[in-house]
Amino acid sequence: MERTPPHPEVPQFDLQKVLEALVDPVRRSIVTQLEASGEDIACGGFEMAVSKSTATHHFKVLREAGLIRQYYVGTSRMNTLRRAEMDEVFPGLLDALTSARAQARGRGRVNSS
Repeated sequence: MERTPPHPEVPQFDLQKVLEALVDPVRRSIVTQLEASGEDIACGGFEMAVSKSTATHHFKVLREAGLIRQYYVGTSRMNTLRRAEMDEVFPGLLDALTSARAQARGRGRVNSS
């Protein structure tokens, strides 16, 4: 039995689904944490202030939109950002998201000192 959940293929990517996935701050945080880490992260390895069941929902929305790919290593469900595939279909979208988040964090540091 295959444990890997289904993922959309690149031709199935839909801008509306991607934008709806990214509108939520928790999901944007998951994407930016994956981008910043440069490596795959287990579901339990993200910084999130939500319950486990809510986190599961957020991962599912991201996966179904095509933003992440999930696979198992032992009992851990790993997550990887589908950066190259997203850039192929929606060039610049993830760059805009991650640079906007970095700028907001930078402004937050400036305002807090």
